Amino acid sequence: MKDGALIPAGRVIRRLAGFAPALSALDGGVTISGGEPLVQLAFTRRIFAAAKKLGLHTAIETSGYLGHRMDDSYLANLDLILLDIKSSDPVTYRNLTGRKLAPSLRFAERLASIGKRVWVRFTLVPGCTDDPANVDGIAKFVSPMRNVEWVEVQPLHQLGAFKWKALNLNYEHAQTTIPLPGLINRVLGQFRSAGCNAR
Repeated sequence: MKDGALIPAGRVIRRLAGFAPALSALDGGVTISGGEPLVQLAFTRRIFAAAKKLGLHTAIETSGYLGHRMDDSYLANLDLILLDIKSSDPVTYRNLTGRKLAPSLRFAERLASIGKRVWVRFTLVPGCTDDPANVDGIAKFVSPMRNVEWVEVQPLHQLGAFKWKALNLNYEHAQTTIPLPGLINRVLGQFRSAGCNAR
């Protein structure tokens, strides 16, 4: 938003076209993540439309907070949505993201109503998202949705901590321990017990 390089969509599309044969041969595709890719709606719309014309698989990783900005034509160019749901509790969610939870849940419900393929991503952070009630809340919300193929439990890691330091930003999880196998297995078990495919 402020430190990145401006790159025209046409340049990205031309570069993508050069890689398309190799990506297709490898059953690959295009995933746009962020930050939040829906902040740049027109840009990502053009990239996805071009990728589909090139015969590539398309996916977006989003919190769903801005999901209301995706119209039907935008969604038509997406094969898969990687939907980040960090908490089932509105207070916890606001503390973690600074945003309201309800827009993300409404977006998830909309995707379920149209049968759009979704993988839910849950970031497991000890002391923040690991409360059993929080996990159960997400599991109960997601489990009836037949369009959700996977719940992916993503344990916190410290591999990106250097980026925060390089940007002179305070990394509030610098001292947070990574989840131990027992905690990861407990969370996976909660999702599976609710009827979710979890990994």
